[in-house]
Amino acid sequence: MIPQSTIDRIIDAANIVDVVSDYVTLRRAGASYKGLCPFHDDKTPSFSVSPARGVCKCFSCGKGGNSVHFIMEMEQMNYIEALKHLAKKYGIPVEEEEMTDEQRQRMNERESMFAVNEWAANYFSQTMQNNQDGRSIGLAYFRSRGFRDDIIAKFRLGFCLDTPTTMSDEAKAKGYNEKYLIDTGLCVKRDNGTIYDRFRGRAIFPWIAVNGKVVAFGGRVLDARTKGVSQKYVNSPDSLIYHKANELYGIFQAKKQIAKEDMVYMVEGYTDVLAMHQCGIENVVANSGTALNEAQIHLLHRFTNNITLLYDGDEAGIHAATRSTDMLLAEGMNVKILLLPDGDDPDSFSRKHNAQEFKTYVAEHQTDFILFKTNLLLKDAGRDPIKRAKLTEDIVKSIAVIPDEIVRSTYVHECAELLDMDEAILMRSANKNRAAIIENMKKEAQREREREERLANVTTDDEAFAAITAEQETNTQPDSSIVEDVIGPMPVGEKRAEQRLLGIERLILTLITRYGEQPIEVEGADGNTLQVTLAEYVQGDLDYDKITLHSPLYAEMLRLTCQHVHDEGFTASKFLLNNQNEEISREAADLISDRYQLSSGNQMTQSEEELKVAYLSRLLLDYKNAIIEEELKQCNSDLTRPEVKNDINLTLSTMRRIKELGEIQRQLAKMLGDRVIVK
Repeated sequence: MIPQSTIDRIIDAANIVDVVSDYVTLRRAGASYKGLCPFHDDKTPSFSVSPARGVCKCFSCGKGGNSVHFIMEMEQMNYIEALKHLAKKYGIPVEEEEMTDEQRQRMNERESMFAVNEWAANYFSQTMQNNQDGRSIGLAYFRSRGFRDDIIAKFRLGFCLDTPTTMSDEAKAKGYNEKYLIDTGLCVKRDNGTIYDRFRGRAIFPWIAVNGKVVAFGGRVLDARTKGVSQKYVNSPDSLIYHKANELYGIFQAKKQIAKEDMVYMVEGYTDVLAMHQCGIENVVANSGTALNEAQIHLLHRFTNNITLLYDGDEAGIHAATRSTDMLLAEGMNVKILLLPDGDDPDSFSRKHNAQEFKTYVAEHQTDFILFKTNLLLKDAGRDPIKRAKLTEDIVKSIAVIPDEIVRSTYVHECAELLDMDEAILMRSANKNRAAIIENMKKEAQREREREERLANVTTDDEAFAAITAEQETNTQPDSSIVEDVIGPMPVGEKRAEQRLLGIERLILTLITRYGEQPIEVEGADGNTLQVTLAEYVQGDLDYDKITLHSPLYAEMLRLTCQHVHDEGFTASKFLLNNQNEEISREAADLISDRYQLSSGNQMTQSEEELKVAYLSRLLLDYKNAIIEEELKQCNSDLTRPEVKNDINLTLSTMRRIKELGEIQRQLAKMLGDRVIVK
């Protein structure tokens, strides 16, 4: 258990803008910051970060929270692990015992795999630096390729000895479970149950994810052994923590420079990335042999909208450049293409030039995708009118995938000039293709909705009502098992009523979280004015009518706030947001960042200053009224039940209760004014 004082220090130190900026490019928007949401495919910035409140929130997908919650989502950590992660980042000591072998084995599977990979990366690096064979073979290889020691250290390059089990034996001696050596792909299990080291005798390129964790490895057979070898490179297999199609080599080392320059170079291989870094160009990543896909584009899109595809000038390089263009355009990226001179790849070219020379060459020779594709296809088509028509349609289809209408129009204009064609004809074709794309997207969305509906359990009130009605039409009492199969033991309509009560409770807790410690004046039983905190006012009002909040979470948040509200320096928002109970801290973050509106007739306002005692009083009255309404419905329903209808005493007591509730409801109706509604 981490002491609360330490938790407060960690969260106070973990500036939300600083934390989020490690993963998302943020731009100031008034008092807040905005960026593309890292949790879903965000085309326009919907992710908001509030430094004043210390929270972030995506108003599209709903995810967010404080710095700890953000790290939990991004790193797939639990609450304590995220706290320790931030503590390490900000140099805050956290007392913890050294893990025993038994404790290490009990680590959750993902963290165990990360731990094994981190150890392996250090092992491979130390082997190359300190072992005789490591230096004479592994280090010699990287130096023969011209890589400096600082680049070797920056990318944590290493070497695995050419022996079957040296690495795995050392790992097991350090207490790492054989299961995770296999699951990460560091080792391969034979049919007889024994294991061997996958990367033996290879130079090692660790794959470091955007969060800084080692997720996989690439191993290269060294030059003396490549002849006749079917696999020059061997990579870690996909696992719980690594999917090659979702990763980009070099993204961790490049992300800050990508955001700073608002542009990224895309190359093909490990050594291309290393050589460009050594040349002084750091905003570069590689897809390393996989076709560029949406997940990789989304990862890049978090840092920039601008990409230059940097490939060899041979036929393979041209094919690699063209196959990625449409997908990048569809994701809203601005695409440039640069083919290097024949015989050069980014590795060899960067060795011949310094950073400024390289950038100058790029600026002078990179072309817009439309010019590149037009020149390429015109060269293939020659004077053949049929081929020219087909290539024109191909170019227009590429333009049609661009989501921004103004950008599409600009490209159509440029294309018309290059092809010497009527711009109106090209625009009609582009619009036709765009309409087809949108229609396909709608169909796909509809198919997805239908799929979700098929997978969903039958739990709606309407379905339950239909089932009961069908039974009643046969003049038989509905079988309770039918209702329970449909919605469980909850009576018809109770689900909707529960949602209404929870909605009001959520608004009440929003006020508690934001203003719970603030003093307010109320009139006491003797007519004198008393000063209590807002949280105590709510608790006292509920206690007077012997009401307990329907949500156990909200009831606990209110109880804890009242319990600590007079602690020195107490503020409800900080207390709840930093609470060690993860459920409480997450809910507090949502309540702090959610937007609520007040209703007065048809006029809306979002002024938080108005969310004070007057509206809180109305919320409490509305809450009580909702409870009364539901009890009235239940009493009226009880009168139709045979066990009540056949018992005169039960019938009379139920009718008396209905009368009492009706009177209370009339009193509440007189007191109720404007309503607060959730938006």
